[in-house]
Amino acid sequence: MIKHFIDLDNFTKTELRNILNFAAKMKKNQKKYSNILNNKSLGLLFEKESTRTRVSFNIGIQKLGGNAIELDSKKIGFGKRESISDILQTLSQYIDVLMIRNNSHEELVQCASYNKISIINGLSNYSHPCQVLSDIFTITEKLGKIENKQITWLGDFNNVLTSLIHAAEIFNFKLNILIPKKIMEIAKKDLGNKKLVYSNFCYDFDKALKNSDCVMTDTWISMGEKKSQSKLKILKKFQVNDAIMKKAKKQAIFMHCLPAHRNEEVTDSVIDSNKSLVWEQAKNRMYVQQSILYYLLKNVKK
Repeated sequence: MIKHFIDLDNFTKTELRNILNFAAKMKKNQKKYSNILNNKSLGLLFEKESTRTRVSFNIGIQKLGGNAIELDSKKIGFGKRESISDILQTLSQYIDVLMIRNNSHEELVQCASYNKISIINGLSNYSHPCQVLSDIFTITEKLGKIENKQITWLGDFNNVLTSLIHAAEIFNFKLNILIPKKIMEIAKKDLGNKKLVYSNFCYDFDKALKNSDCVMTDTWISMGEKKSQSKLKILKKFQVNDAIMKKAKKQAIFMHCLPAHRNEEVTDSVIDSNKSLVWEQAKNRMYVQQSILYYLLKNVKK
């Protein structure tokens, strides 16, 4: 049976825990697993810019004995020269998994529905499951079991937040979402028929941040989105700075998936502080994605 990794809410807690546990084993002893994906090949199809996703997947599979090839959607005529179904059938003759980063979540779901080859969501306009699952891994490493922990998100409503909401439902942690009301109204309109089963939206800074174990944010202007001065103005008071961090627990950590627009959504004093785990987050992307690849191509067990 062909398996895919499109959204976190497609999985049970046990399945995701198994992926995380195997990632921890590989991080602890990478050499032990250096041949587990021998002769396996990963295709990387980017329609959007990428640094961490591109490098972590590429190097990650190589460290497991496999190889990667980057595909240019324009050069291969993805969905244009021939049907998506036919091109996936063709790619399945050469590679074992295809990671796609694109602007259309519907297209990703469609690709998976053909069941020609394993599809990984490397980021879409709707969600970013690889990022958030590796964030859960990082939080667990630093703070222990994530169940009953409290994360507070500040800023925009975007694809990372969507996956974080999915994760909160699955792993049973408290998620406070502190965003401007105007942004929330826009998000609801953009989501359309997609329903997010979550209601912990907050508009009170003190209430949202009190007892927070982790404060998380992301850029206010997403990839492909035109820079809007009015949006930046709305979000200005949602910047993560020293005053914001003081409202959380004394030992609270800060996380950001990167790239960061320094001194916009987060100040230098926070992102460069000892509370910040942003570089560990980036590092852990590789181990979690290695485990996702193994889950799709082999299997991960307890």
